[in-house]
Amino acid sequence: MEILEKTQKMLEKHPLCDHCLGRQFALLGYGLDDERRGETLKLLLTMQGHQEALLRKKTGISLLKTLAVNGSFTMATEILKRMKKRVGEKKNCYLCEGRFDLLDDLVKSSVRKLRRYEYTTFLVGMELPTEIEEREDEFKAEFDIKHGESMRNEFSRDIGKRIAEITKTQAEYKKPDMVVYVNPFTKEIGLQPNPLHIAGRYRKLVRGIPQSKWFCSKCRGEGCPHCNWTGKMYPESIEEIIAKPTLETTQGEHASFHAAGREDIDARMLGRGRPFILEVKRPRKRFVDLKALAETINEEAKGKLEVLNLRLADRDAVRKLKKREMAEKVYKVVIRFDRSVSDEELELIEEKLTNAVISQQTPLRVLHRRADRTREKHIYKAKIKRLAPDSAEMRIRCQGGLYIKELITGDEGRTKPCVTEIVNAGAEPLELDVLSIVKRQ
Repeated sequence: MEILEKTQKMLEKHPLCDHCLGRQFALLGYGLDDERRGETLKLLLTMQGHQEALLRKKTGISLLKTLAVNGSFTMATEILKRMKKRVGEKKNCYLCEGRFDLLDDLVKSSVRKLRRYEYTTFLVGMELPTEIEEREDEFKAEFDIKHGESMRNEFSRDIGKRIAEITKTQAEYKKPDMVVYVNPFTKEIGLQPNPLHIAGRYRKLVRGIPQSKWFCSKCRGEGCPHCNWTGKMYPESIEEIIAKPTLETTQGEHASFHAAGREDIDARMLGRGRPFILEVKRPRKRFVDLKALAETINEEAKGKLEVLNLRLADRDAVRKLKKREMAEKVYKVVIRFDRSVSDEELELIEEKLTNAVISQQTPLRVLHRRADRTREKHIYKAKIKRLAPDSAEMRIRCQGGLYIKELITGDEGRTKPCVTEIVNAGAEPLELDVLSIVKRQ
């Protein structure tokens, strides 16, 4: 069937606006939008109808009336009026119900809401009633449409193009800063600012601070006498110290903290620090002076914490960061024995734990939150030096995931070999520090 013939049959059956008519032939031609394409088809049919009318053919008047009423085409209406023919009342579009007439209003509302946020890229998402999309699907099947596109595509493209022109920003389909949700049928506009990811490293300079917020075990965050009505077991955390000034700067609603593993509450994180990413949800501000933010965080931390090398990241970086939880690490631990130990015994510890494979069953202290299983971890190098007759300092370079405290105590036989077993004496870790997280090539 010829294009004009199919167009005429569509308009005889259903009223269609320029957008909805042109959309059925969206893949034909080049450099036209759907509205212009539909207008052109109506123009060609109007010329055909006018020609037939001038030849006194009834088909010409009939076609002109179809275009005037079901096509709302002004030229067809004017021709009929000049020919002294009665023109019926225009009908609303069968497919979009006239919603493409709202494009300017929808764009203005979107831009007005977007002014509250900083962003460089955006994506327009459409929310259409199910019955509208089903109606268009039935229409396409009825007229065997093979070169058309969906109403959803046309709306999102046209609105996106106009927003980009007004705001001088870019439409981005993969990783937009902002998603604009538009429902042309309810006139609702919704915004979804995508998270802002800020990566860096932190150095924990004091003991006694957990990495993340630790809710009270009694009230689970509600507040009770046990936690002094704070809802937390500890007054602050690494996460909170970093998140508070960041949320104030970005005007985000809340944040999620991601890190390459975690140190114990009573352990410090020294050296170059532990890699982390703070994921800020629904930020209003994205153009952040990260150097100034780092200075603010460090100043408010008052010597308990230091952040380094803040930079922007993305969601992919979070996935990569999680894989680094098992990265090679270097620890320093101070050990106290329940008796004096000889130089030979210290040398034996160093010998037995260098290039060693440690069989470690999930420690009793974390059994409530981790599966009870046995894992094998490698120690690449152990170096020990005496501090006193009954104490020593040991540096351990090992595979990530090795529990150092249990390497010292043996954890009631759940970690083998261990320092306690090697020297046949009680041993306990007094101080534990993470010195380095090694990024292996």
